[in-house]
Amino acid sequence: MLNHYVTTQDFKLTTGLAYQGGARTRSRLGYYNAPNPDPTYYRYLPSFYINNPIGADFTNASLARDGFLNNPQLNWSNISTANSNTQNGGRAAYVLYDDVIDDTQFSFSSVGNLKINNWLNIDFGAAYRNISSVNYAKIKDLIGADFHEDIDPFSNTQNDINSTTNKTSGATFNYDYDMDASNLNGFGQLTGTFDNWSGFVSASLSNTVYQRNGMFQNERFLNTSLGLSEEIKFSDYGLKGGTTYKITGRHWLKAHGILSSRAPVLQNVFINPRENNEVVPKIQSEMISSFDLNYFIRLPDLTGRITGFYTRFQNTTDINFFFVDSGVGSDFVQEVLTDLDKLHKGIELGLEYQASSTVKLSAVANLGDYEYASNPLVTINFDTAGAEEDLIDPEGNIELGKANIKGLKLAQGPQLAFALGIEHRNPKYWWVGATANYLANNYANISTITRTQSFFLNPDTGTSFPEATQENVGKLLAQSKLDDFYLLNLVGGKSWLKNGTYISVFASINNAFDTVFRTGGFEQSRNGNFGQLQQDSLRDNPSFAPKFWYGFGRTYFLNFAISF
Repeated sequence: MLNHYVTTQDFKLTTGLAYQGGARTRSRLGYYNAPNPDPTYYRYLPSFYINNPIGADFTNASLARDGFLNNPQLNWSNISTANSNTQNGGRAAYVLYDDVIDDTQFSFSSVGNLKINNWLNIDFGAAYRNISSVNYAKIKDLIGADFHEDIDPFSNTQNDINSTTNKTSGATFNYDYDMDASNLNGFGQLTGTFDNWSGFVSASLSNTVYQRNGMFQNERFLNTSLGLSEEIKFSDYGLKGGTTYKITGRHWLKAHGILSSRAPVLQNVFINPRENNEVVPKIQSEMISSFDLNYFIRLPDLTGRITGFYTRFQNTTDINFFFVDSGVGSDFVQEVLTDLDKLHKGIELGLEYQASSTVKLSAVANLGDYEYASNPLVTINFDTAGAEEDLIDPEGNIELGKANIKGLKLAQGPQLAFALGIEHRNPKYWWVGATANYLANNYANISTITRTQSFFLNPDTGTSFPEATQENVGKLLAQSKLDDFYLLNLVGGKSWLKNGTYISVFASINNAFDTVFRTGGFEQSRNGNFGQLQQDSLRDNPSFAPKFWYGFGRTYFLNFAISF
């Protein structure tokens, strides 16, 4: 970083240049014409045998259960054995590889502050940022094999027709592309202070440009994978304002409002950047409108704030990847949502009361309502390279129409939360505290494809399922609400000063009662038609029920420090 400052009595200018570079790497295990090595794969679980179409197989279900409980980790021995199989001719069935993101970022900014008089100030500035991101997969370990055959196992097509098919350790394979993103913006702000009032108004303009550059010519997308894509440009604006009114020195009100547009994030612009240059059709900037009103109180023993907020996000885009058995066909798809609106509204409260010189009480509450505010358009994309496949559509994409999700809840954690805390600080330099938390109204993320009209279609006949009435579908697609739960967290500490040496101990116990709770989850999209989802849901152990993840049980932390 390089910074430059200009300062006078009424003017200040700060200018900065910055450069940043570095790579992020995540390893994963790939499998090619070989069994899925994940021990939690649905075909290895007891439900797969219990839900057998020709009748429940309880013997193998029991074996599957015992096998998973006894060996819940990856079986590296079997993986190595499969790679050394002479029938493969040295070809890898499993490959350990890295997904690499190597970013280079350059930024420039200049911000000025001008004092007009004692009650009026002007702030202004401009900034530019450019990010060049190199994305590729690199073979880390062939796990005993001689080479990896770089083809897509589902369509038997090359990932890059311009390079050798057989790749060895350290080689780039599967995908290789660059992303370039640049943003130029400028703003101006006027701030005024008058007796009990203060406020500001500001405006901004920005321009964002995205472009992909493919390094591989993918056989599945011969004309859209190699080379530069078109430049995707967004021009945006922002208007913001706020005011503060001091009723007295201990009570005041604040209000803020914003109306702006912003470019969608890069990962929601290109549909499948690892393979091609295709862009979300009619991509547009997101719109944000927001308002909040705050009341502050500052008394000798009591401080607090209460806030009411309303924020609406419009024209957002979302892209998801999964395999689906839908009413219009089955395939690995990229699901594109457009014209998606989200609404956040609610009230927040925070209070702190000094009950005595050593005891402090606190209370926090959030009563939120976060929901989908529109029925977005759903389009699915898929490759058409395999000539032997039963294609959903020869064009490689199909529009499924609107998803009926308006009013359903966003999966953003608990929407209702309360916390009560007490803290004691003893004059002899020790302290303890406890916080009781109640968290509620948490929902699993929904599957949007099951809420389109394609869900009603029987893929074998192309007509609607007779039983797929609105009532039956409504019961089947009722959004999963996670259980409400309580948590108790404890903290404490003690410090000593001995001959100029400072010694301290800090300890905490989170979830003191070892509560088992789910923090989130999502509906699986595999069963994308009514008949298949209904049949699966009637089972005691559905194969594709919603998946959930859990919070930690009781956890401990201890810190001991000596400072001298």
